Amino acid sequence: MVDWNSRLALFHARIYLSTKMKSATSSPRSQTRSGASTTSDRKQETALKLWVVLARSYNAVSARLSEDIARHELTPTEFAILEVLYHKGPLLLGEVQRKILVTSGGITYLVDRLVEKGFVKREECPEDRRARYAVLTPAGTALIRRIFPQHVVALEQTLSGLSSAEQREAVSLLKKLGLAAAAQGEEEE
Repeated sequence: MVDWNSRLALFHARIYLSTKMKSATSSPRSQTRSGASTTSDRKQETALKLWVVLARSYNAVSARLSEDIARHELTPTEFAILEVLYHKGPLLLGEVQRKILVTSGGITYLVDRLVEKGFVKREECPEDRRARYAVLTPAGTALIRRIFPQHVVALEQTLSGLSSAEQREAVSLLKKLGLAAAAQGEEEE
């Protein structure tokens, strides 16, 4: 099964990321009328460039990993549900939703699909009759146990453009960025 959207995103990301980006100071937008670059313009140009590179890098990595997952006739979100249940055990649907970041309606639909495929079953919650657990079936456990190690290899290969040290640095920087952005959102509320 060919995922043409993933292939197209990967193609565009390769083209974009393989071209040399202009420096922030060479852009006409970063020049004032007198020809001198202002600190504010450089900051804005750098922030815009970071956003574009970050988004396109994510799209390229995501497209490559989506191709790997599609080989098993799963969507990335279905894979994420199987993976979280494999590593965390049975979870309430709301817990699965929060762990993989989908809407409540989305999680119901996705679990329904995995139930139809025979990989997940629902079990009642003894403490709350309204709540249900998502639980891997033996077939779901066998599938994720078989494909997860292969996926980790694909992930490692996909991210091999950075050394281990660079990957650790990227984790630290992106975590710092995410926490700062989340804090700004909380301040506005």
